[in-house]
Amino acid sequence: MLFQSSIRKELARSFGATLVVLITIVMTIVLIRTLGQASRGVLSPQDVMLFMAYSALGRLPTILTLSLFISMVSTLSRMYSDSEMVVWFSSGQGLAGFLRPLFHFAWPVLLVITLMAVFVWPWTNQQTRDMQSRYQQRGDLDRIAPGQFQESSSGNRVFFIDRTLAGEKASNNVFIAATEKGKNAITTAQAGRLERKGESQFLMLSNGQRLENVIGQSALKISDFEEYGVKTGDTAVLGDNVPEAKLMSTRALIKDPSRSNLGELAWRIGLALSAINLVVLALALASVNPRGGRSGNLFFVVLAFIVYNNLVNLGQSWIFVGLIGFAPLLLVMHGGILLLGLAWLAKRHNNWTFRLKRQPRSEAIAVRAGSPS
Repeated sequence: MLFQSSIRKELARSFGATLVVLITIVMTIVLIRTLGQASRGVLSPQDVMLFMAYSALGRLPTILTLSLFISMVSTLSRMYSDSEMVVWFSSGQGLAGFLRPLFHFAWPVLLVITLMAVFVWPWTNQQTRDMQSRYQQRGDLDRIAPGQFQESSSGNRVFFIDRTLAGEKASNNVFIAATEKGKNAITTAQAGRLERKGESQFLMLSNGQRLENVIGQSALKISDFEEYGVKTGDTAVLGDNVPEAKLMSTRALIKDPSRSNLGELAWRIGLALSAINLVVLALALASVNPRGGRSGNLFFVVLAFIVYNNLVNLGQSWIFVGLIGFAPLLLVMHGGILLLGLAWLAKRHNNWTFRLKRQPRSEAIAVRAGSPS
């Protein structure tokens, strides 16, 4: 009981500290990337914080896996360096005996990683995609700020309004310059208001003038109007296009086993399997060279995680291009790494050594003496 409780307490402290550091780093990176998207007009500036929350939530399975891996290796390495491992080994605990307390501590985290990879990941992707789509598909007049020239989403019109009327979808002193169907047109009006007809949005202008000419000709057509309607955009319905695999639920991926869907499904399941395998690898990798520092071992640990994580990502693309099937990938990649970790752990637990048996010196001399000259 003392053996397991002491390890779990130290693992909890190390895991909490590592998780806070990694979340801070990831949130900083996400903030910089999100601000860049907002400055390019991909995302609404008002949705920056919400977009960051969704993005961080989608990356949380990877953060939890890395935090768990680093905390286990650092805790076990400290026990080696402070000779605590010698005490536990002397009391009858072998290295394989640490698996039970490690998994006893890790199983809630592993459960959270699995649930987030299977259910939360596609939901966060759908939410961020909807936020971007709504901002991109907003009406042309929704982009306009009073006193500023604004280009339409199609790029063939320029709008300007003097000011908007409070509480109404209307404005005063409207200017529109358009180029379409081989004609240039400039329209001005004293007032304008928004109207929706079906899925289309129209700007209804009142008391204005329109100047129109064909490109390449000098003839100019001038017309006055009391009311004139200009189509400013369509209200597109979200979700009409075929959804990407990362936006689909796990249940939908199973029902439609195409290559892209199976690749995405293998990636989600691979997150959970890799987290389990990394617990075994953490115990197998944890060791300290008394003549060296802990930084070298930590660097090797992070490198092992990066390689494994990249293999999971590559497996998704391999399934997509048809290089390997869904079940063989899970069996070969994750099953192979699990067997490798268990074999390494068994070697260290039983103190196996792989050395070539050297011939005794006396026998070697006798062989030389008996050999013909």
